[in-house]
Amino acid sequence: MEAAPVLPGTNVNSGLPPIPSSDPARNAGYGHANLASTTEAVKEASAWVYPLRREISRVIVGQKYLIDRLLIALIANGHVLLEGVPGLAKTLALRTLAGAVDAKFQRIQFTPDMLPADIVGTQIYNPRDGTFNPKLGPVFTNFVLADEINRAPAKVQSALLESMQERQVTLGENTYKLPEPFLVMATQNPVEQEGTYPLPEAQVDRFMLKIVITYPTRAEERGILDTMATTSPTLEVTPVVTPEQILQARQIVNMIHVDEKVRDYIVDIVIATRDPKAYKLDFPGWIQYGASPRATIALTLAARALAFLNGRAYATPQDVKEVAQDVLQHRVTVTYEAEAENLTSRDIVQKILDTLPVP
Repeated sequence: MEAAPVLPGTNVNSGLPPIPSSDPARNAGYGHANLASTTEAVKEASAWVYPLRREISRVIVGQKYLIDRLLIALIANGHVLLEGVPGLAKTLALRTLAGAVDAKFQRIQFTPDMLPADIVGTQIYNPRDGTFNPKLGPVFTNFVLADEINRAPAKVQSALLESMQERQVTLGENTYKLPEPFLVMATQNPVEQEGTYPLPEAQVDRFMLKIVITYPTRAEERGILDTMATTSPTLEVTPVVTPEQILQARQIVNMIHVDEKVRDYIVDIVIATRDPKAYKLDFPGWIQYGASPRATIALTLAARALAFLNGRAYATPQDVKEVAQDVLQHRVTVTYEAEAENLTSRDIVQKILDTLPVP
C-alpha cells in the first residue's frame, strides 16, 4: 500500500501542522484549520511563559519590558545586548533568567587585560607525547553572561564572533560545537563612561536585540527598596523551564504565520535605513550605514517570538513595530551631521516607523 503523499511544508517528524512558507502559492493553503492547530500548539508550548515570568519577578522588581525582550531573544535563538549605567540590575536580570532555566550558566567578567583564550579556550602542548590538547573555555555552556563586555579591547570582544553566529569554536585545526540552547547575554556601560571600548560593528550586528535600560519609576524604586534593602537579600531562583522546552518553543516559533504584506513591511523598514530617499524620507546625510540583511531576519524572528509570547499563531504589523527599535537601533550608524543635530539612531528608526504606511 502506497504511503499518502506529503504536502510541501508538512512537519513530518514532529506531527505538527504545516509550516507556513514564503511561497505565496503554498501560503494560500494555510487556512483557518492550520491557524487553529498552530494556535493550539502555541498555547501548549508557551505554558511555561507565565511561571517563568513569575519566578523572575520574585527577584527583579518591575522591568517588564526588559524581561519580555530577554524572553524574545531566548525563544528566537538570538543574543541580547543590555546597555545602561551601573546599578540598574543588568547583571542580576540575566543571572536570574539563567537560574530560572534548568541549563548551564557561565559568567565572564570582561577586563582590559583579558585574552581571547580566556573566553574560547586554547590548546595546551603536552611534551610527553608531543601533541596539543584542547582546553575549552567558559563559552562552552548554555547561557553566557558577558559582563561589561566593552571593558575589554576589540580583539577580546571579537573572540565571541564565531560562537554567536555559527555556534561553534575553532581551536587550531579542530572545531567544537557549542551546546544547545546557546545564548549570549552581554551587558555594557554607555561608551561615554571612562575605561570603555566601543564594540566592533561586526560584533554589534550579531546581537539580535539591544535593550537600553533606564532608571526605574518611583513605585518600582520603592519596591526595590522593600525587597533589596537588607544585608542578605533572598535571590534564590527555582528552575521552571528545561532546555528541551526552549528548543520545542523555537520550533513552534518557526510556525508562526507572517503574512506577505507583513513580510513586505519588514523589508521596507530595513531598506529605508539604507536608502531613505526611495521612501521619501528627509534624512539629509544623517545615516552613515543602514541595517544589514541580518536585521531583516532578526526583525521577523523577533516579531514571531512576540506573537508566541502573546499566544497568537500569527505576527501582526504591531508586533513588528514593537520590536523594531530593539532590533535596529544598534545596526543604524548615524553621521556627524546627525550628531550635530542631536539625532540618534533611535530617532532615525522612530521616524521611519512613523512615516512608512502600515499594512
